[in-house]
Order: sequence, then structure tokens, then C-alpha cells
Amino acid sequence: MQRALQLAERGLYTTTPNPRVGCVIVHQQKIVGEGAHLKAGEPHAEVYALQQAGQHARGATAYVTLEPCSHHGRTPPCADALLKAGVVKVIAAMVDPNPLVAGKGLAYLQAHGIETQHGLMETQAKGLNPGFILRMSQQMPWVRSKIAASLDGKTAMANGHSQWISSEASRLDVQHWRARSCAILTGIGTVLADNPQLTVRDIPDARQPLRVVVDSQLRMPMDARITQGGSTMIAYATDSLQRTSYWADQGVTLFHAPDAQGQVCLNTLLKHLAHCQMNEVMVEAGQGLNGALIARQLVNELLMYYAPKLMGGQAHNMLAMPSLTHMSQAIDLNITDIRQFGADIRVLALPEYASAVT
Repeated sequence: MQRALQLAERGLYTTTPNPRVGCVIVHQQKIVGEGAHLKAGEPHAEVYALQQAGQHARGATAYVTLEPCSHHGRTPPCADALLKAGVVKVIAAMVDPNPLVAGKGLAYLQAHGIETQHGLMETQAKGLNPGFILRMSQQMPWVRSKIAASLDGKTAMANGHSQWISSEASRLDVQHWRARSCAILTGIGTVLADNPQLTVRDIPDARQPLRVVVDSQLRMPMDARITQGGSTMIAYATDSLQRTSYWADQGVTLFHAPDAQGQVCLNTLLKHLAHCQMNEVMVEAGQGLNGALIARQLVNELLMYYAPKLMGGQAHNMLAMPSLTHMSQAIDLNITDIRQFGADIRVLALPEYASAVT
């Protein structure tokens, strides 16, 4: 199963909206076939592994990181392929949260005389597909907020200057997180201050995520770099400048989602992204949007890079949130990983309200 999980990682940047899945076929204690799902519409991991195994699949055990599908989608059911190949046992790391499968694949195999088990290395398997699991179970994407800050928790100077807080090694690591994301979410404040493009760079053959800008008053500059070099969506509440027709003509997707205060409803926006089959959404924004997402408990994971710098009390904070008056109001974090990139320390953490997918 460990090998199957390694194989599944080959699809880390490419399988969306499908899950990352790996499969290993074992016959008489020897691996006879391996496979990974790499792209939606292409064969699933089980098919590649069975092709490699050939006749050795008869009487073999299949280790797969996700329950084999039993329905016709873009490809035929993997449960049928395993049955026809003569596999006698299937061990799945986890049950598929997709309602179209959700135990039906394992039940189908059992009904046709194949022994099944699930739960082996389940935590690791779930860690590969947090967005797919959350989208299938709660109709929301996995939101990962990336923040680069000084050791005193500042993200930009008082005048807005912020390039570069983090090291080159940290910025390269960020590219890998972008590449695995379906969408990059930012705010109009970041666009106006930094004019970023927010594309994936330095990752060979990487797919470009959708760039999504929260722009309540539709103030997007007509020459903004984020509207170039890929797909862009602007989420807005009002169009006082009469720019919707212009952006539609430029091929930019517009999503109207006002809340009662005349701002973009972030919950509605994220639900819409899930409806558009976005599994993982990476936030690269300033203190306003980050603070609003955290305050609404919409962030599932924090990806924080701390640089060995001190920027002073007047610099911008990591999060703009309502003032807290008691320690019981503080948001507790569960740190899942700490490592060093260049001179920086990278911390991965889950807010306590957003425990790991189950």
C-alpha cells in the first residue's frame, strides 16, 4: 500500500477533478503490476496495473489507495476490470466518498466472490485527496491559505512593500502548492498593490489553475496581469463602473455573489468553486481576505513561511480580524509539519475548527 500511495502522488498536479489514486497488483508475494491515475478521462490506476500484470493478475491481490469504482463515468468501472482479470482479493486504503461509489465498488466485488478489505493506511490516503473528499462530502473545496511573514508576524511594510519577505527556496516551494491547486484565490487589494499574475512557474508540464479575484466593486484594472496568461474569474457584488460587459468580452468569467453588506459572499463563492469541480483552492492574499476567511471558518489549512526578519509594529499584520478580548476566543492550531526552506521556516497547520478530513 505504501508503494500504491507513492504511485498516486504521480498525479498530484494533473488528476483534477478526479482523485489521485495508485494501484499495486501482488501475486505470490511479488509485485507484478503497478499503475497510477494521471488525468481525468484517461485509464484509472487499476487498469494500468492490470495491463502490466497481464496473466499474473489471476489469483492476485490488488492494493489500491481508493475503493475501485463500480459505475460508468468517462471510463468503464474498475471493479469490472478487476473481476475479469481474475483478482481474488482487493485491499483499499479508503472508501470512495463519491456518492456514485461510496461502498458500492467493494460491495460489487464481494457479491462476485472477491474478498475485500479497507482501512489500511487510510490516513495517508485521505491526506492525498483532502479536496476531493471535502467536495464529495460537504460540497466545499479544501481551502489552503499561504502566508509569507516575518518572525513578528508581518506581511508587508506600512507602505505596502512586501517583495520579498520569503526566500527563493520558499517561493519555489509555493510553486508546487500552486501546481496541485485547482484555483488560486486572491483579493482586489493584492491585485492593486502587487499586480501579480499568480501562474505556476518552474514546474514542468504543470496545469495552470483558475485565478479567482474577490473584487466586490469590480475595480479590476483593465491591464491587470492576473487576467492574462490563463483563466480568470472575478467574483463581485456590484458593478458601479459598468465593467461586466468589458470583462466578459475579454473572456473573464464573472460570478455575482453579493452578501447583505454589499461584499462578495465568500461562502457562496467557495460553494460555487466546488460546484465547478475545484478540489483544492489556494489563497494568496493580504490580511483582509485572509482574515475574513479565517473569521468565517472557511480556511482548512494554513501554509505559513516565516522569514528571519523583524518588520516592526506599523507593518501589515497576517490577518485582519475583529478584536478578541479573551484567550478562549483565540483560534487554536494543530501543527502538522515544520521544515526549513532556505533561511525560512515553513509551518503547516490546521485550525482546530477544521480538523483533517474524515
